[in-house]
Amino acid sequence: MLSIVERELELKLVLSPERSIPVPARLTYRTNDPYAVHIAFHIGSESPVHWTFARELLVEGVFRPCGHGDVRIWPTKVAGRSVICVALTSPDGNALLEVNSAAVAAWVERTLRVVPPGSESDRLGIDDALAELLAPLPADDLWLSDPWASDDASSQDGEA
Repeated sequence: MLSIVERELELKLVLSPERSIPVPARLTYRTNDPYAVHIAFHIGSESPVHWTFARELLVEGVFRPCGHGDVRIWPTKVAGRSVICVALTSPDGNALLEVNSAAVAAWVERTLRVVPPGSESDRLGIDDALAELLAPLPADDLWLSDPWASDDASSQDGEA
């Protein structure tokens, strides 16, 4: 059964230490993609900007700095408020975003209740898919039989 955990929230795109602009976004978690979180940023264009990264990265980023490369996350305080900073890097540019720590932590907690850590692979159905792929088919009997069995029998009769 597919479950989706979503949350609309407003992030702040940090332009400088003194200036930021609000960016509406939607956090999405789907049980059929249990290792990932999806963020859609609504930036006033025809279509939102989508980012996908490991749920584990966001879980850890609520408590301590983590990530490298394209996505880095860390908790901090800004003007006495607890926020989570998200640094995104792509060939098109870089973005530093701030989001309310309590809002993200509550949403992450909801995803962890739906799919507890360590149980993600159960949602993928890998074992069932492998069993189906490896299950013998009636035609497999032809491949498993020895096609040269009759040649061996004739050489045993003294023919060379």
